Amino acid sequence: MTDPYTAPGMAPGLTPGHLGAPAEEPEGRPPGEPFAVEPPDPRKVRTGAACCLSVAAIAGVACLVLIAVLLLWPSPQPPAADYAGGGTGSVQVSVAQGASLTTIGRSLVDSGVVASTKAFTDAAANHPAGNRIQPGTYTLRKRMSVAAALGVLLDPANANALTIPEGRRAEQIYTAVDQRLKLPAGTTKSVAQQHGAELGLPDDADGNPEGYLFPSTYPVTGDTTPLGLLKQMVAESGDVYRTAGLESAATALAQTPYGILTVASLVEGEADNPEDMAKVARVIYNRLAKNMPLQLDSSINYALGRSSLTTTTTDTQLDSPFNTYLHTGLPPTPIANPGRDALRAAADPAEGTGCTSSPCVPVTPASRTVSTSSRRTSPNSTRTRRNRVLRPPRAVTDGAHTGIRPRYGTVTSPSE
Repeated sequence: MTDPYTAPGMAPGLTPGHLGAPAEEPEGRPPGEPFAVEPPDPRKVRTGAACCLSVAAIAGVACLVLIAVLLLWPSPQPPAADYAGGGTGSVQVSVAQGASLTTIGRSLVDSGVVASTKAFTDAAANHPAGNRIQPGTYTLRKRMSVAAALGVLLDPANANALTIPEGRRAEQIYTAVDQRLKLPAGTTKSVAQQHGAELGLPDDADGNPEGYLFPSTYPVTGDTTPLGLLKQMVAESGDVYRTAGLESAATALAQTPYGILTVASLVEGEADNPEDMAKVARVIYNRLAKNMPLQLDSSINYALGRSSLTTTTTDTQLDSPFNTYLHTGLPPTPIANPGRDALRAAADPAEGTGCTSSPCVPVTPASRTVSTSSRRTSPNSTRTRRNRVLRPPRAVTDGAHTGIRPRYGTVTSPSE
């Protein structure tokens, strides 16, 4: 009879664990395999291989980075070439308006003043006033140290130049050129008349440089001529007018580019700060749109060749196309050479529908007086003058009126 308590394949009376009984093997273990040997876990095998590969990849990337750093790391550069001392001899170097330090440095190197552009630009960049070199022509020496050259360039007294302020008329500019170049009076005007075709004026100018002699500072050397200076001024005006967007403004404001330039010249005579200039420009455009006389004293003063603070009733009856009391529309040409602020105002006037500080109604001669303010100078500008105003009719004073008197008072909002 079979013992129900005896395991299959085991002698009767023996149970697992008894002495002499065969060892119990774990379930699922292949028969005959040693008990101490575990079968490999595929997941652990894959994880270990991945770790080895990751370490190898990281090590490879680190090696590549190290090689790249060694190859690309800049080697120590020697100091930029520089001369020692104050130099010898004499040479003139011109600095144009708006020239960068690099441009100035190259001019110095080309003229034999300093040894390298980098030495100059580094010295200028580290100097508190290194970016304040004024345009002009400087007398320097050859083979100067950059420190010595910079010392000469940073002294405005050493700049040999001609500065044209904003709002000057062509006649005034001709006189300034004659005086600066020590020429007989009338020389530059004669040059402008005889060589007008060589100035580079646009067709709209019809040979008249008024409005195209841009106010700026121009270097002067022993070789400078009136024609050369006038050509520089016309070229500078072309660059500035393109930047100011006169072409697109003309389309938007139903004017020609020449008309925008003429408005800018009027604005230049009516106000001395950008905010007021934009308001004056708007008033001018509004009066033009209503076919009103502009009634600007500045245009009469231009016709009379003067800069007066008072315009009389007789003046307003002047027989001239520049008399904006008698004639509607713009004057036939600009009345001055406007600067950047006036150009921006003419191209982008303030918003508003007013023609003065009161509704758009013509203002009769001998009807206004204007309060005055003290003379002031705009920051970063060559202009020194007073405001003008655009005001409604006021009291008559001794049969004379001040109209929209030049550069006096406070310009009010054109929308009021």
